[in-house]
Amino acid sequence: MIRMGVIGYGYWGPGIVRNFQSVNDCQVTVVCDTNLEALQRAKRAYPAIEVTTDPCAVVASPNVDAVAVITPVWTHYELAKAALEHGKHVFVEKPFTSTAAQAEELIELAERKNLQIMVDHTFLFTGAVRKIREVVDQGMLGKLYYYDSTRVNLGLFQHDVNVIWDLAPHDLSIVDHITTEKPEVVIATGQSHLNGLADLAFVTVYFTGKMIAHINVNWLSPVKVRMTLLGGEKKMLVWNDVAVDEKIKIYDKGVDVTSGNGIYDLLVSYRSGDMLAPRIDQTEALAAEARYFVECLSTGQRPFNDGHAGLRVVRILEAADQSLKQGGRPVTL
Repeated sequence: MIRMGVIGYGYWGPGIVRNFQSVNDCQVTVVCDTNLEALQRAKRAYPAIEVTTDPCAVVASPNVDAVAVITPVWTHYELAKAALEHGKHVFVEKPFTSTAAQAEELIELAERKNLQIMVDHTFLFTGAVRKIREVVDQGMLGKLYYYDSTRVNLGLFQHDVNVIWDLAPHDLSIVDHITTEKPEVVIATGQSHLNGLADLAFVTVYFTGKMIAHINVNWLSPVKVRMTLLGGEKKMLVWNDVAVDEKIKIYDKGVDVTSGNGIYDLLVSYRSGDMLAPRIDQTEALAAEARYFVECLSTGQRPFNDGHAGLRVVRILEAADQSLKQGGRPVTL
């Protein structure tokens, strides 16, 4: 039985508690939050769970095997470090840490103490992303040319991080998960209008193999859009995450080029074939992730969304911040 302690019962915390409680061989034993009203809600929903306002009581508890850190990003490092130092495995909300240096230290500490870190890159457990990974691994799209994402909505405004740190980790973790190409250069542009933090931004990441990722994130959109395009040498894929059905469509469309003796002899032909809408698993992503975390702790398996995966995302976020402050100057990783 894996005994979980959860620090943070705000927006995301209730879902974390609910899903870990539903996993076989797992029990949430304590919930921590500085907001007394939040703790009252937790106690009403789960009368048997202990509640506290003191994070130290969670990380030091002999009745806790793993700690879920579901708090603002600037608190992740201290809370995760304290949990690891007390011999607890750690589940951390995205983004992993505020800096790459913090992530590296936590990874080293966990490895030295033989403990697991999992970063809550929830989208990796959605049926859509699992299907995209399957399609890419099967070579259906061929060599990937680009990943183009629009992730915009009205709010929720954050007060400690800009829109890049809030929304871009979703797409950065997905790209990291579906391709083996390595990021090389990051360019970010954007603007702040309301609270001094960038509320809309455009992030471009250049990868090895001539792959490129472009991510549009925005808190000021009148509509919610979650649209991603993947282009490959063989086929192209559209993922519309707000669609009720047929969230993924794979198009047998592309461009074929043949060449003669010179540049003016290039022959371009366009291919337009069938469209396929594969079936998508409807399992709740967080439920699948909670089961996977417990499975990894039980078997000793290293999760694919481990601290190293979180570190790779944080490095790109740091580079994007640097580029943003320098007016879109390219930053080499």
